[in-house]
Amino acid sequence: MLMQMTLSRMGIKTHMAHHLKQAKHFFTEYKYDACITDLNLPDGSGLDLVKHVVQHYPKTPIAVLTAYGNMDIAIAALKAGAFDFMNKPINQQHLHQVLQKALHVPESALNTADSPIEERVLIGHSAPMKKLRSSIQKIARSQAPVCITGESGTGKDVVANLIHLLSNRSDAPFVVINCGAISEELLESELFGHVKGCFSGALEDKVGLIQLADGGSLFLDEIAELSLAMQAKLLRAVQEKKIRPLGSDKEIDVDFRIISASHQNLEHLVQQGKFRHDLFFRIHVMDITIPPLRERGQDILLLANHFIAKICSEWGIELKKLNEDAEAFLMKQYYLGNVRELQNIIERGITLSDDQLIDIAHLQTSTIRPIPQPVPIEHTQSIEIQASPQTTMIADNKLPEEGLEEYLEKVEKEVLMNALNSTHWNRTLAAKKLRMSFRSLRYRLKKFGLDTDDE
Repeated sequence: MLMQMTLSRMGIKTHMAHHLKQAKHFFTEYKYDACITDLNLPDGSGLDLVKHVVQHYPKTPIAVLTAYGNMDIAIAALKAGAFDFMNKPINQQHLHQVLQKALHVPESALNTADSPIEERVLIGHSAPMKKLRSSIQKIARSQAPVCITGESGTGKDVVANLIHLLSNRSDAPFVVINCGAISEELLESELFGHVKGCFSGALEDKVGLIQLADGGSLFLDEIAELSLAMQAKLLRAVQEKKIRPLGSDKEIDVDFRIISASHQNLEHLVQQGKFRHDLFFRIHVMDITIPPLRERGQDILLLANHFIAKICSEWGIELKKLNEDAEAFLMKQYYLGNVRELQNIIERGITLSDDQLIDIAHLQTSTIRPIPQPVPIEHTQSIEIQASPQTTMIADNKLPEEGLEEYLEKVEKEVLMNALNSTHWNRTLAAKKLRMSFRSLRYRLKKFGLDTDDE
């Protein structure tokens, strides 16, 4: 009755069902914009109603009332398809926020083109990509935390942004932070903010990224890079939806959806004691795994042609085309760096081709490896590896900790800097030394933030 009075004061018309059977009957008689259910009902569980609504009325968001601190049940409700949950006793501000999100409809402009945004952003017709797009559509409707896993270069950031765009938080901020790119000393201030004078160099108040994400989504990329101490602080913010800036004695209410991603296996890290079990349990309510490029078949050529059109347009050159040998070559690669690696290969091919056709010779580099073929077990003991001294030297070294793509970008940037320094930053001469077009050099300099005014 108190809930109904509160909603009435908010201008919301409601029907109150006293048991599960009555609630199901109401759904056959009326069309509802949202539903709130208690977990404990006289003739069943609120989870039963959640499953019923999700199955028969998928466009009606349903939230669940739970006893304070009962996170196991709350997460079970979210996994069953609940839109969100609220702890009892009910916080009126939280109730208002939940209903505001539930009654909000994402901007229809997202799908004004010939195809839905998820098909335009996630290119591919393969079965794994169709399954991925379907999962994203379902997950976007919820308020549940999402954990995205996948190899480096598969596009975890793209998927996170798409979930936000398809959600009812799409008109609020989408805030991104790479947990591995900020030092431990600065990370707490970046996440939670600080007040002026709380430490040396704090010359003014700073709003943290979590607060900036209020009403929207917070994407924590490479969350496994957080220290255990920082994980504990993040857990409190996620559970209680409150933060306290450094140096402040006041807590700030924040409403955000957390989306996290990692290329590491978080479950293994939990077993090793490197990742908190309670935080893993809290952020891993909904999970999405992005398939590696090598498992996507003809999507490789679809993406390749997409990148060719995109790069040629950006560089202002006539559209190029892959010949049959180049297409066959691309289909045979292993793609350790996934979509990011394919884009780099295509960029190289466009740069090196002098006419409108891109040949296999334009795509080949020393770092591209074909898909490894399985070795018959009976021959494994007699295989003898022979390699040149240079190959042996590389094999003896440790693999780059930052991953292949970041390592190659570091090398590429170093080569560009050497060429520029040797020509006293004469970019035209540097392009000649590197045997590339001036336009291609400009493109790469922009990528690394090295571009200056035109000569």
